[in-house]
Amino acid sequence: MDAREDYLNWDEAFMLIASVMAERSKDPNTQVGACLVKDNYILSTGYNGAPIGYHDDLFPWNNDPNNPVNKYKRVCHAESNAIDNFKGNKRELENLTLYCTLFPCPECAKRIVQNGIKKIIYREDKYHDSDDNAVSREILDTCGVEYKQLGEEFRKDYNISLKPRILVKK
Repeated sequence: MDAREDYLNWDEAFMLIASVMAERSKDPNTQVGACLVKDNYILSTGYNGAPIGYHDDLFPWNNDPNNPVNKYKRVCHAESNAIDNFKGNKRELENLTLYCTLFPCPECAKRIVQNGIKKIIYREDKYHDSDDNAVSREILDTCGVEYKQLGEEFRKDYNISLKPRILVKK
């Protein structure tokens, strides 16, 4: 019997892990997951959500920037959570690959750079034309962080079904 030919490559596997982590988010608008990987081993994961100890039920998930009671000043981003959830020596974060379901914001880009992460693989870039994403790209480019969007074939072959909440191959 021959080996399977339709198995996941490493990038697909780790992006699916990040996608599963995104499903942990209670944010009704944007669910983001992240996975930190070194030499094809997962070191940490994260998702966007409330800080530890801040009860999700009390969390204002409002996404209106004009309403002072909104999520933006309270939510911890998936990339930052993956960095914070890593319990090893922070020097071990250097030269890791970060898989994330959404292109990083400027705050996360700064944390990525400060922690020595040198490669980002992301799934979506829904804010590509925003000023924030331009700043993120400037930070990452200036600091020598490589980033790439996972190929179109991955985005066509896999999606996250919200009902039921499972990953499905089309």
